[in-house]
Amino acid sequence: MPLAAGDTEIATAFINDGPVERDVPFYQPIGNECQLFEQAYRQQLPLLLKGPTGCGKTRFVRHMAAKLGRPLFTVSCHDDLTAADLTGRYLLQGGETRWADGPLTQAVREGGICYLDEVVEARKDVTVVLHPLTDDRRLLPLERTGELLEAPDNFMLVVSYNPGYQHILKSLKPSTRQRFVAKSFDFPPPLMERDIVARESGLPLPQCAALVNLAARLRAMKGRDLEEGVSTRLLIYCATLIANGMPTSQAAQATLVEPLSDDADVQEGLMEAVRATFGED
Repeated sequence: MPLAAGDTEIATAFINDGPVERDVPFYQPIGNECQLFEQAYRQQLPLLLKGPTGCGKTRFVRHMAAKLGRPLFTVSCHDDLTAADLTGRYLLQGGETRWADGPLTQAVREGGICYLDEVVEARKDVTVVLHPLTDDRRLLPLERTGELLEAPDNFMLVVSYNPGYQHILKSLKPSTRQRFVAKSFDFPPPLMERDIVARESGLPLPQCAALVNLAARLRAMKGRDLEEGVSTRLLIYCATLIANGMPTSQAAQATLVEPLSDDADVQEGLMEAVRATFGED
């Protein structure tokens, strides 16, 4: 199944001798992740990012690609994603059959960064294609064209997944994980998360602090009533709606309740936490 429109993102925030700083997406470092990414890029090492949904993994990769001045090819992996979707296929164009590179092949040819988001969602043949790119060979075989592409020095492979949201049929094999330098991500510390939400939404700090406190209560429900805790992304959505005039309870229901559960009883429990934090409005 070909990639749907929008599945591949190409970020071109660079000029001849480096990135344009004003085009670098905002990202607030929590630890040494920026230094690790840059070292992995310089040393031509593949990178694996692990962490919950909405904690900033994709924003981080976009930030680093722009900072390093490299084009970014982002693929959102799914059950129907095949190796051919990444490498390319022959297409009928104007009565002629022509080869069309997939995003992975484009990244190798151009010396870009290829980011496979939620790689465990892809079919198993995808990891087979990745293996030659994740060792000292740094090769991409294209069986259909007979090419054997050698990745240039400025090519980098980055993959991510959420370890807390998978089962035995959706996990990376140890033999695959051990091909990557890895970094675990989590939600930012409360004060830092407050500042991030405020910066991204324009909501005053005191209200953002209350949202972060609410998030801590909701995240404590993970594994009991909720499969996933509320993400920093959803906090920003909620703060944005509030900052633009939506009543707090309505904004919270649309961003912190409905996306987290379809169960009416669980939703009511979440709304009780919202009312306990903000009162009625």
